[in-house]
Amino acid sequence: MKKIVLLFSIFVSMGAMAQGIKMPAPSPTQTIKQDFALSSIELNYSRPLAKGRKIFGDLVPFGKIWRTGANGATKVTFGEDVKVGGVAVKAGSYAIYSIPNANEWEIIINKGVNNGGLTGYKTEEDVARFKVKTMALPFAIESFTMMIGDVLPASANIQILWENTAVSIPVEADINSKIMKSIDAAMNVDNRPYFAAASYYFEVGKELPKALEWVNKAIDAQPKAYWMVHLKAKIQAKMGDKVAAKATALKGIELAKEGKNDDYVVLNEKLIATL
Repeated sequence: MKKIVLLFSIFVSMGAMAQGIKMPAPSPTQTIKQDFALSSIELNYSRPLAKGRKIFGDLVPFGKIWRTGANGATKVTFGEDVKVGGVAVKAGSYAIYSIPNANEWEIIINKGVNNGGLTGYKTEEDVARFKVKTMALPFAIESFTMMIGDVLPASANIQILWENTAVSIPVEADINSKIMKSIDAAMNVDNRPYFAAASYYFEVGKELPKALEWVNKAIDAQPKAYWMVHLKAKIQAKMGDKVAAKATALKGIELAKEGKNDDYVVLNEKLIATL
């Protein structure tokens, strides 16, 4: 009887230990958040492994809707109104579905963020459908991977990579009108952000004479600000005034040396070399 009780106790202990064992998830989740435009893009998805299997055209059939990952719906959150694949999409969270084919994929942006993969998917909840070309990779990707790359001020790409295939989903944001409004509003107060406004106008190539006017006003307030002088030289160079740009860049070198900033010395020297 004692042996039976002892064996029962051992089995109970082993069961308790087994319940406490933590194992790696077969398709671990990943969350990526990327600052973009005036807000951010966030991805939340599960990452299945290839495990030596043929993926596209086999495990993931061509011509059929796919949850674009594993487990629940792959989720994307846009912090502001954007265009995805050229289609207007309001700020918010969405599921990304796809229909893979050999040479192109159809990408579907859908409202069903709480769907269990394809379970619960409804075509009437689609907010965007568009096609993107596939790209062949010269190497194999073991884990299904999503990234946010090619991040520029108003555009980025959501990239999908698995096996030897990659696709890129273009995202665009209309930030110019918003920034212009904020600049206009800021210029109507006493403490005007001349340098920031001039920097933005230079970057987008808008009204360079106005950018030059503003950077001059910023320098008037901070005559030893070598970073502002460098911006002025770049604006002059972009306007095609090479003589003035060189003179300003030389002044920038002098001020940067005085301010013990070698980086701006080099930046001005490189600018002069381009002239």
